[in-house]
Amino acid sequence: MTHADWHEINKALWDERVPIHVSSPFYDLAGFRAGRETLREFEIDEVGDVAGSRLVHLQCHFGLDTLSWARRGARVTGLDFSAPAIEQARTLTGELGLDSRFVVADVYDAMEALGPGSRAGYDVVYTGLGALNWLPDVDRWAQVIASLLAPGGFLYLAEFHPVANMLDDDQGRTVALDYFDADPRVWNEPGTYADLTAPTEHNTSVEFERPLGAVLTAITGAGLRLEFLHEHDFTLFERFKSLDRQDDGTYRQPADRPRVPLMYSLRARKA
Repeated sequence: MTHADWHEINKALWDERVPIHVSSPFYDLAGFRAGRETLREFEIDEVGDVAGSRLVHLQCHFGLDTLSWARRGARVTGLDFSAPAIEQARTLTGELGLDSRFVVADVYDAMEALGPGSRAGYDVVYTGLGALNWLPDVDRWAQVIASLLAPGGFLYLAEFHPVANMLDDDQGRTVALDYFDADPRVWNEPGTYADLTAPTEHNTSVEFERPLGAVLTAITGAGLRLEFLHEHDFTLFERFKSLDRQDDGTYRQPADRPRVPLMYSLRARKA
């Protein structure tokens, strides 16, 4: 599958879903305008104080997490390949008056798209949940991140765990997919995670799963030093019907079930 194939297929899917997401209760845009943040507590704790930092959010969708970092004092830049998503992010920026800019570009083209000042210019590269599975080449991704980071700056990545991604929908009891299969996975699913019943036309997606070891090898191979890797036994949505919703809004396996990693987070720093 060529770059043009997967890129255009996925772009059509995401472009169509932007207005659905913007109007959905899942994203609660009215609440965000009123001051609600979308960052998770563990992300805030693990990233630390960002006041005054230059932060770039790769694959930012329409910018709610990006703008949440801006509310915490960071000078933020968001990048995404979906023009409708970036248009919505820019509209929000104008409404809220936050220190932010948004750029339309593929993540692999970030250096050129972000301009001359982007090389070795960011204190934090942030990548949020559900991003890596859209990229076929994690080594190239890691090299882009290393080029964007200023000396002493760090990558912060929070992602859904690849172990959870290989489990079947039968309450997560069965291994359904090959953990080491590097071939693209093509799905055809109407609707969207933000509205499962939304009528949609562009339903094909191409995704790329990578073992955790491949991600870590790419990051350290790009010259970044791993500071921590945390594997989490919770997730942020009802991934399997067996999961119990906690008071903090996360989902975990019932107490009588063996736990598996559902998410992970890491920080890696440039020397």
